[in-house]
Formats: sequence, C-alpha cells, structure tokens
Amino acid sequence: MTQAQSGAHPPRLRTVPGRLIVLSGPSGVGKDTVLHELFAIAPDLHYSVSYTTRAPRPGERDGASYSFVDVPTFEKMAAKGEFLEWAQVHGNLYGTSLARVQEALDRGEDVILKIDVQGAARVRRRVEGAVTVFLLPPSGEELRKRLEKRSTEDTTELERRQRDAVGEMAQADTYDFRVINDDVHRAAREVLSIITQLRAAGTPVSPVGAS
Repeated sequence: MTQAQSGAHPPRLRTVPGRLIVLSGPSGVGKDTVLHELFAIAPDLHYSVSYTTRAPRPGERDGASYSFVDVPTFEKMAAKGEFLEWAQVHGNLYGTSLARVQEALDRGEDVILKIDVQGAARVRRRVEGAVTVFLLPPSGEELRKRLEKRSTEDTTELERRQRDAVGEMAQADTYDFRVINDDVHRAAREVLSIITQLRAAGTPVSPVGAS
C-alpha cells in the first residue's frame, strides 16, 4: 500500500507560531549524530519522533529513537490519516505523526523532522514555510566507510542502502539548504545558524492543500 492508495485525505496544518525544519540525508551520513549535537547546543528545539516498522537497532529506545510498530498497526494509522507524511524506505515503513507535529507547533516550538527524501517532498507540498536541509557526506567513499563502520546492516542491506544513497544525494539540490557533515560540531552549528536565521525572519509555518 502506498500513501496515494490509502485513500486518506489528512487534515491541513494550521498556521502556527512554530517552524518546521526537515533534515534529510543518505544512510550513514550522520543525521542522528548531528541531531544529538544540535539538541545539546539548542535544547529548546523539538524533535518529532517518527513511527517505523523496522526492528530497533542496538541502543535505540521505543518512543525516543522511533515509535516501533508492526505493519498492520502502521497501515491502520495511515488509512486513518494520522501521518503528516509516510513512505517505504529501505524495505520498511516510516511515518511522521501529524498530531505530534501539530501539538508542538501550536506551542510555538520549532520542530525538527528527520525524514527521507520522499517524505521531505510531501512535506514541502503540504506545508508552506517548511524549511528543508540536506546533510551531505564529505565524499561518497567516506559515506561508504561510515556505513560499514556502524555494522548495523548485513551485506545485502548495506548494498541496498549504498544504492539508495546515490538517488538520495541526487535530490540534494531540491532542498533549501545543504550542509556537509565533515565535522559533527561544525555541521550542527551550521544547522542551528539556519534555524536562527528563520527565527530572525519571523516567518511561521502556514498550511497548503493536502497531498
């Protein structure tokens, strides 16, 4: 089942004081590491925990890293229009809770979404004012080394993610900002600088038609 096939027409996001920042990048680029550093230096930011059907990796906690659910539960949520966006990525389903994002934005918080390029495209179409940031590796070779070093995938899955990375990085130019993760501290501060610029501009998130 795809998002289009679900037949769900989720509600629009309301105009709110908070801002929505989307962070994407290929597997192994260091999204989690950069986010960890970002929240350490800017604890007022809100991270929206996504839902996924994949199994937890060592060290991941349910409700903190992801909300882990089975496929039937995920599909029921999608059919009811509970996701701002959702997609199948690397053979698993991932989705962003509409309610979690809306509640945080209503409180005036700046919300960070860590989602793939498919999800980012859907958010762009649906939420006027959403800002997208693509995290890039210093090189393709460095990305491969990082994927191999983390040892969280078997050989088949590793090769799949490396192939997917080529297509994902080809989408980098469609993002508002691109940040190279050559140093996690520098990259996190560059993302924070982007958010600081958004705050100074004072432009809130506003709704567009449902995707």
